[in-house]
Amino acid sequence: MQKVFGRPKSLTQTEFAYCAGCLHSVSHRLIAEVIDELGIFEDTIGICPVGCSVFMYEYMACDMIEASHGRAPAVATGVKRVLPDRVVFTYQGDGDLASIGAAEIIHAAARGENITVVFINNTTYGMTGGQMAPTTLLEQRSTTCPSGRDSVCHGYPIRVCEMLATLDGPSYIERVCPTSPAGINKAKKAIKHAFENQIAGKGFSLVEVLSNCPTQWRMNPIDSFKWIDEKMCAAYPPGVFVDR
Repeated sequence: MQKVFGRPKSLTQTEFAYCAGCLHSVSHRLIAEVIDELGIFEDTIGICPVGCSVFMYEYMACDMIEASHGRAPAVATGVKRVLPDRVVFTYQGDGDLASIGAAEIIHAAARGENITVVFINNTTYGMTGGQMAPTTLLEQRSTTCPSGRDSVCHGYPIRVCEMLATLDGPSYIERVCPTSPAGINKAKKAIKHAFENQIAGKGFSLVEVLSNCPTQWRMNPIDSFKWIDEKMCAAYPPGVFVDR
């Protein structure tokens, strides 16, 4: 028998503890596969801040640093400038990156820092109780807007890719949707391209991954994937926004 599929070497043997159907697990694996394929395991440093993202240090076998909430781009900037030969990436949720960390991500992008950002957008604060996040859709319910997000009361969702694409600093920005085999393959290709850009010294890259939170959305995994395809993709259309 020929082995055609195996666990990436860049993942530890620790079993994922994420909720059933959560796309954090898929995203972790894709990053690990890319690190293996590029042969950069010994040179890679990951930064994961507060939120469900913080558990990543349990699952990645490369060097990992835990950052304060929202500060991963600032920590990554310091690491990359001190160790420019390392491959540095951040792994952040929307409650982290688009809220308390909005200043950090905007200015890291504006400076064109030579780092890679993987942005997991599940439109909610998954770890702390399902509160409304900066990316929560209009009319989407959460524990802090139980009747649905209202633009008059709560404002509008933030589209991170579109916002950062107005800056001159980023070299690559793409949004992906890994709810199908084709979508997973496209997400991996985007993540790999983002890492390759850093290795080539092209500057700031960000890949936004449209994700789910079955627990806080109060859906089963299959219905949550359908909701991403039907609702999230309409509000946050996948595609390449910058590729210089």
